[in-house]
Amino acid sequence: MIRNAVLCLTGLDLTTFKKLSNLFVTFTVDITEMQKIHHNTRQAILQFIDFFYPLFKRGFSLQTFRYAACGGVNTLLDIGLFSFSYHFIFKKHDLALAFITISPHIAAKILSQSISIPTGFYLNRYVVFQQSGLKGHHQLQRYLLVVLISICLTYFFLTLFVDYLGWYPSIANIATIFIVVVFSYTSQTFYFFKAKD
Repeated sequence: MIRNAVLCLTGLDLTTFKKLSNLFVTFTVDITEMQKIHHNTRQAILQFIDFFYPLFKRGFSLQTFRYAACGGVNTLLDIGLFSFSYHFIFKKHDLALAFITISPHIAAKILSQSISIPTGFYLNRYVVFQQSGLKGHHQLQRYLLVVLISICLTYFFLTLFVDYLGWYPSIANIATIFIVVVFSYTSQTFYFFKAKD
């Protein structure tokens, strides 16, 4: 009866309706599979990190250790992507677009952060700051704000170190990361992912 009402209201024929129904069922199954993958990935990351926690228990809380581990891996990912793209994708040459020319170290940073920013959010949301009590979209908004500030700091320090102080881009990137990590950890711990009281 519902099917007939939908067919009448939408003007779909029975074959098209069945195809759309099958597509919806497939989409629902795909979401369920993605949720399983997410759960298994999250559990594997937590088990791996928590395995090493007893070695650092005296110096760090579990949350700080998880932040350091996730942030360290994400930082290494960013450094690796930056170095690879600087040397092999942009080949140390400016990126000339129709309306702007981007220096190779800034272009490499844009590329590396386009991957490390979403990875960082996933790790912070589902591994480090699980108990924040904030809804996902609020965490995302706050995370994007800290990312925006971090990008501005990154641009400022990369430009300062490379263009004005003459540092080698990879070294400047690592120094910049350490400066931005201090800001990022402080802001995320005490504001952006802070647990509700």
